[in-house]
Amino acid sequence: MKVVSGKFRGLNLKAVPSNNTRPTSAKVKEAVFSMLTPYLVDDGVALDLFAGTGSLGIEAVSRGYKTAYLVDKAYKAISTIKENVDKTRANDSFVVMKTAATEALTKFKDDQVKFDLVFLDPPYRMKITEQIIEDMVEEDLLNPGAIIVDETDYDIDLSNFSKIDLLKEKNYKDTKVALYQFGG
Repeated sequence: MKVVSGKFRGLNLKAVPSNNTRPTSAKVKEAVFSMLTPYLVDDGVALDLFAGTGSLGIEAVSRGYKTAYLVDKAYKAISTIKENVDKTRANDSFVVMKTAATEALTKFKDDQVKFDLVFLDPPYRMKITEQIIEDMVEEDLLNPGAIIVDETDYDIDLSNFSKIDLLKEKNYKDTKVALYQFGG
């Protein structure tokens, strides 16, 4: 697993030593960032809420984001994320948090942190994407124009969200990647 582009391009990242984590494949990661290219902002703040290896957040910082919050609740994932962040030699650009997604969202609200780019890749069995997006909108955690990248294996319904627009959607075998934009 490597960083695809930017200042960390070619950096080898470690995988989580577990069967409980499903890392985003290189093909899907490259496709995601290709889809994201017109929407990337310099000095933005990114969130990888189910970070696993941290590769998506690391890729965002590699491509110009100022900070990436990397959140996971599994000890092995956090250990791997810290090792991968250390490899970048840009530790100040990352905030690594060992906590559940809902607790992280509460902390972000309390700390008044807002995001320009959000990666959601929860374990497929959880089927919680809609709830997380709803919580992020209600808690005012998204900057106007923020992009949400959702990686799932099922169709999600965001028709109840007047401020969330589907930009793009692609299928890769059992993985569906959708880009949404928050209208603010």
